[in-house]
Amino acid sequence: MFPTLETERLCLREISKDDAEALFACFSNENVTRYYGQETLQNLAQAAAFVDFFAENFKEKKGIRWGIEIKGNRGIIGTIGFNAWSPKHKRAEIGYEIHPTQWRKGFTSEAVSKVIQYGFDELGLIRIGAVVFVHNEASNNLLSKVGFQQEGVLRDYMYQNGTAHDTYVYSILKDN
Repeated sequence: MFPTLETERLCLREISKDDAEALFACFSNENVTRYYGQETLQNLAQAAAFVDFFAENFKEKKGIRWGIEIKGNRGIIGTIGFNAWSPKHKRAEIGYEIHPTQWRKGFTSEAVSKVIQYGFDELGLIRIGAVVFVHNEASNNLLSKVGFQQEGVLRDYMYQNGTAHDTYVYSILKDN
């Protein structure tokens, strides 16, 4: 069963087909995808395919992705979750995005903190990593603020829009 998580202001819940338009609103926005490592979505069918992709990843224990919903409001404002989930090695990489109309309100850090807690306490992770474009100041600052440590630079690690980009690699460990 897919877990639902709650914070003071947010509900992190399973993403459904009903969320395809909200996913499209995020992933068709170049301000969101600029540092995401994938091309900007062009149509709603691509967003609907994301819903299936997230569900399949969860079913196969490769990842888990929640929709971020503000309590009392219907519809998601972004997503958050774990990619490259390895139960055997007790690690995963965190990823997230939020629609620009919701930036700078603390929602992302609130969601990240809850998902980290869930990863350590419920999934038994001992390491949570993150890979972030070096120019993504907001995400780099957020990860540092919630306790991630920068481990180094992965040169030309992400390829997007015809260009290779360097990324920082971060981690937070359960015992820290």
